[in-house]
Amino acid sequence: MTSLPAAPETKGTDDLATAFDAFLGSFEAWRETNDRRLDEIARGRADVLTEEKLARLDRVLDGQKSRLDRLASRLERPGLGAGPAPRGTADLEHRAAFEAYVRSGREDLLRGIEAKAMSSGSGTDGGYTVTPEMDAEIGRRLPALSPVRAIAAVRQVSSGTFKKPYRLTGPAVGWVGETAARPETASPQLAELVFPTMELYAMPSATQALLDDSAVDLETWLAEEIELAFALQEGDAFVSGDGTTKPKGFLAVPQVAEAAWAWGSLGYVASGAAGGFKATDGADALVDLVYALKPGYRQNASFVMNRRTQAAVRKLKDASGAYLWQPPSTPEGRASLMGFPLTEVEAMPDVAADAPAIAFGDFRRGYLVVDRTGTRVLRDPYSAKPYVLFYVTRRVGGGVQDYDAIKLMRFGTA
Repeated sequence: MTSLPAAPETKGTDDLATAFDAFLGSFEAWRETNDRRLDEIARGRADVLTEEKLARLDRVLDGQKSRLDRLASRLERPGLGAGPAPRGTADLEHRAAFEAYVRSGREDLLRGIEAKAMSSGSGTDGGYTVTPEMDAEIGRRLPALSPVRAIAAVRQVSSGTFKKPYRLTGPAVGWVGETAARPETASPQLAELVFPTMELYAMPSATQALLDDSAVDLETWLAEEIELAFALQEGDAFVSGDGTTKPKGFLAVPQVAEAAWAWGSLGYVASGAAGGFKATDGADALVDLVYALKPGYRQNASFVMNRRTQAAVRKLKDASGAYLWQPPSTPEGRASLMGFPLTEVEAMPDVAADAPAIAFGDFRRGYLVVDRTGTRVLRDPYSAKPYVLFYVTRRVGGGVQDYDAIKLMRFGTA
C-alpha cells in the first residue's frame, strides 16, 4: 500500500514566512547602518550618505512590516461558515431567506422570520438583520484588522446604550484588635459610565450577474467587502472620535500632566523636547512613561503608536547600547519596545510639538468597545444602476472605562 504524500504548505504560509525572513534581513541591515551613523556622529564626521541610506531602510522596514501584518491578518481571519457546529433548522431557514433577499430582493421570507422572532426593521432606514452566523463571524474577523479592538475589552449588548457603574469611594477598612470595637464603615459612592452605540455603515456594490451566480457564497463576499471598511473607520474613532456621531476615542479625553492626574482625564509624561526626544538620554522619557503606570496595569500593558513614530523610537538605545525596539520573534508576532508588545495604529498622531504620539497602558482594562448585536442590510437596486448597492449598518460604541490604565507621552518640555 503506497503512502499518501505529505500535504504541501499553503501558499499563504509560504508568503508569510518569506516576508518575515525579508523583514528580519532588512532589520539587520538597518541596525548596522544606524550603528555606523551613531559612530560617525560620535567621531564628529556625520555622513549624509549614511543618513540617506538609513532613511531608505526605514521606508523599506515600514513597507515590509505592513505587508507582514496584512499577510498575518489574512491567515488569522476565520473562513465564514468554517466552524464545526452544524446549522440548526432555524439557521438554515434564515440563511436561505437572507440569500433570497440579497440575490433577488425577495423580502417576504425575511419578514416572516423577523415576525417569528418578534423583531422589526431598523426604523425609518429599513433593512434586515444578517444571519446570526454572519454577524458573529464579522465580530470575530474585525480584531484581525482593527488594532485597538484587538487589545481593548469588547462587550456585546442588545440595547442602544451600555451603562457601567464604578465606585468613587469604597467602604472604610482597617486593622482592629480581637476585642476592639468595630465602628460603622461609610457606604461606598457609585457613579456611572455611559457608552452609547453609534451607527457605522458601509455600502458595497455588486452587479446582478455576480448575484445571479450560484457558485458565489454571498455571506462570505459581503463580510469581506464590509469588514475592511468597518475596521478603518473604527480605528480612527477609537483613537480620536468625538463621541457625538462616533465612539469617543481615548485621545479625546482631557489630558493632564501625570503629577496632576485625576479621574476623568489621562495622565501624560513629557518627552523633554519640543517635537521629539531629547538629544541625549532620549529613552529616559519612555522609562518614565512605563513607570507612570501602576504595577497592576503594567503586567498586561502595550505601547500604541503609528509607524512614523515607531521609526523614531527604533533608533533609541538603552545605557548598555542595546536597542529598545525589537522585531517580532515570529511571523504572526508583534514588535516589542522595552519588553512590552507594540501595537501599530495609524490613527495615532505623528511626533510633533505637544502631540500625544505614544500611548502606553492596559487597554483591556482601560478602553471598552461596545457592539450592539445585529448587523443590518438594506438592498438598493435603484440608486446606482446597473449595480446593486447594499447599505450595511452596525452599531458600535466605545470609550475609556478606567482612566488610570492608560498613560500618554506628549512631545514637549512640560
